[in-house]
Amino acid sequence: MNPPTVFRERGYRFYFFSREELRMHVHVQHADGEAKFWLEPIIALAQNFNLSAQELKEAENLVKSHEQEIKNAWHKHFPS
Repeated sequence: MNPPTVFRERGYRFYFFSREELRMHVHVQHADGEAKFWLEPIIALAQNFNLSAQELKEAENLVKSHEQEIKNAWHKHFPS
């Protein structure tokens, strides 16, 4: 079973792993690598696997521009 995709844009896929950890975050997959961003208390890079600085910046900007959509999807996927 694939982790649920929140959205795709500009070659990036944003998704969750089921109950990987409690702190709100989103994973980002790109042809060149992957990253993970914390969503709270602020949007911040948690991990990076092979994405360039430019790709990380683009991914972070996409997380910021879709922040509410990602948080809504998180609450829907992980009801508390």
